[in-house]
Amino acid sequence: MASSVQKQPGAIATGQAIELQGKVLALDKARREVTIKGGSGAETTFFVGDEVKNLGRLKVGDIVMLNYVSALGLELKKDGKALRERIESEQSGTQAAGQPGMTKGRTVKITADVMAVDLEKNAISLRGPKRTVDMVVEDPALLKEVKVGDQIEVTYMEATVISVKSGKAAKSGATK
Repeated sequence: MASSVQKQPGAIATGQAIELQGKVLALDKARREVTIKGGSGAETTFFVGDEVKNLGRLKVGDIVMLNYVSALGLELKKDGKALRERIESEQSGTQAAGQPGMTKGRTVKITADVMAVDLEKNAISLRGPKRTVDMVVEDPALLKEVKVGDQIEVTYMEATVISVKSGKAAKSGATK
């Protein structure tokens, strides 16, 4: 897992990336179940939804890779005048060249009003379109510029990609 944090006046961004891989040990295409052995040796059976295309091409012995990325950005809007809002979008797709796998992403953007700032407690109160949230901020320097009446624009993004690399030829009888 890799993660990073970037700070600059009025903005902060953080993100993380996770990459996992495992080997297909068993496959029941009729039930859409796949048993995978991960790098730690643990075996797990997964139900594979219809969003994973070309499951028929998956074979015992193939290497399945999962990449997950998430990022959060916050930007201070001084004396913000925008309407409080929440906008969500989803994206999805399939792997190139008819390979089994999937790509799925989600983005959420929120504009929230700063209702209170407590520098002694390192706390901030944000009113979004659906609710008010009270938060404690780890780095008190981030609150120095924030005042009641400002707005915080939040952008959260996550994406998952599942892909397959061919492994060694499967032994006969291993596929149901």
